[in-house]
Amino acid sequence: MQKRPLGRTGESLSVIGFGGILVTNATGDEAAQRVGTAIDAGINYFDVAPSYGNAEEMLGPALAPYRDGVFLACKTTKRDADGARGELEQSLRNLKTDRFDLYQLHALSRMEDLDQAFAPGGAMETFAAARDAGRVRFLGFSAHSAEVAVEALSRFPFDSVLFPFNWVTWTVAGFGPQVMEAAKAAGAGRLALKAMARGPIPDGTPRPWAKCWYAPVEDPDEATLALRWTLSQDVTAAVPPGEWPLFEVALRAAASGPTPLSHTERADLEARARGETPLFRLAGEPPVNG
Repeated sequence: MQKRPLGRTGESLSVIGFGGILVTNATGDEAAQRVGTAIDAGINYFDVAPSYGNAEEMLGPALAPYRDGVFLACKTTKRDADGARGELEQSLRNLKTDRFDLYQLHALSRMEDLDQAFAPGGAMETFAAARDAGRVRFLGFSAHSAEVAVEALSRFPFDSVLFPFNWVTWTVAGFGPQVMEAAKAAGAGRLALKAMARGPIPDGTPRPWAKCWYAPVEDPDEATLALRWTLSQDVTAAVPPGEWPLFEVALRAAASGPTPLSHTERADLEARARGETPLFRLAGEPPVNG
């Protein structure tokens, strides 16, 4: 599998990442098999969080035989130093490891999240102390707000940003280019969420995939195009949806490259995007396509 540099870290990651939610509620044997399949495919980037149910507990034993050869990322939604410290230590125990390669502020959605994390007694105190102590190597964040992501990059030299670089939101809502440029200017690695997302699930519609709160692209050919679109941007890697059949589509798409989109493929996919409702949009912008 192709690997790309992660910002200024000196690390190179597989272009497909293994989201820990893939092993949420799996049996021990299923978790071991899924991790083994990913390793055999060349994946070295694994990402998990306490909010993914029992994913940490299932991923820890399954990943243990490979730990020294992979890049393990974790996250916290805690914004205070004590809360972040407690969650970091518990995650380390769950994952059966003595350090994380990347530790991230998880799901920054509001400026208040950022202000709390950077205030005296905020989570960034724990982040800095953990890095100094060798408990984490690099620091990053994930966000679903373009404005908050850009502001975060201006406040601290984060090593990475995990963000929805998605074919629909970028094309229809202009959501993503500003984060890409800010991250590049800051030297932060770009990691992609929601590459294979189509849009929101309409109100009153059953959720087709239990681990996806949004509607993913289900057609394998179109999902492959969507993933290739994201990987044609200046990103290091994409983390596919947490459902195993969709992850297998991503594995097949990445097995031979993945190749950049041709001009015709890009035009076709962007034309399809204009008929979709974006999952995210910029603050203050009216809804697009309803």
